[in-house]
Parts: sequence; C-alpha cells; structure tokens
Amino acid sequence: MRARCEQHTGESKRRSTMRRELKLDNLDDTVAECRRLLETGYLRNGNWSLAQICNHIRLTIEANMQGYPMWMTALGLPMRPLLRHFALPRLLAGNSIQGVRTASMFVPSANLDDAAELVELENCVREFQQSTRPLHAHPGFGRMSREEFNQFHAAHAAHHLSFLSPRVTLDSIDRCAASALSDGEAQK
Repeated sequence: MRARCEQHTGESKRRSTMRRELKLDNLDDTVAECRRLLETGYLRNGNWSLAQICNHIRLTIEANMQGYPMWMTALGLPMRPLLRHFALPRLLAGNSIQGVRTASMFVPSANLDDAAELVELENCVREFQQSTRPLHAHPGFGRMSREEFNQFHAAHAAHHLSFLSPRVTLDSIDRCAASALSDGEAQK
C-alpha cells in the first residue's frame, strides 16, 4: 500500500474535490487502510462516508463471488473489449474514470455505521480469499484470475477511499517529515 502525505485536487463536473493519492495493491491493503481511517478519523471530501465505501466495496466483491444480475452482464458485454482495453488499465493504474453512475444495487444507504460496515467488509474479504469457487466474470471487464480480481477490487477501493483523508495529528506530521528526511538521506 502506498499513500502520500500530500493531497491533490481532482476536478469533477460538479465541483472541485480534494483527493489524496492512494494505491492499494490487494484487499489486505484495503482492509488495513479502512482500519486506519476508522482509528484516526477522517475528513470526507466526497459523497460517501467510510461506512458507505466499505458497504459498496463489499457488495461488489459479493457480486463477483455470487454472480452479477443478467441485465448488468447484457449491458456490459457489447462494451467489454473497449472497457477491458481502455478503462481497466486506467483503474488499475490509479487513474479511474470519474462520474460513472453506480448501479442502484451497489449504492449504499446514508445511515450506516463505520465500524459495523468495516467488520462486514473484513468478513467478505476473508471469504473471498478463502473461497475456492470460481469467480463470476465482471460485466464490463470479463473474466480474470483470482489475483487479478484481488487487484481490481483493491484499485476500485482506492478510488473511493481517496476521497477520505486521515485526520492529521502532530504525530502523523512528524512521521511524514521523518519519512521524507530518511528518503532524502537514502538518496545521498
């Protein structure tokens, strides 16, 4: 998992939002980042809370394990070659396409508890990791190996979690400064 202490501004059609640069390599990194945000507290720079993001990611992983609705696969199938060639590499590189509407079945309700939804996500990730059943093809991106789906779900989570910024404390500023200093010393 890689996160930078700095933040950058991402432009959207509706408004300018503060997003942090965040790269999560796998679902273990995703759970660790969610746990960190729960422990430190966070600033919400987008539409969803930590609970809503955990819920959304869990629902998409469950669909990957249990199957997507036929209508979703039927809509995605004709676009799959383009999506797999252009959109998937962008998502995996941390440059997700913004402004894509979320299917209503994956939109979380507003009144969710951060801690409870994190536990649900942790349980789902554990089931995903321990399962030997074949995974269902993604409606837009098609079939992938379990490891590729692990990376896909982590990149998807990183996109959403980048809209949450950990609350800054003096300790975290000191750690960030020390890290920058040690990086500078290592380059000498």
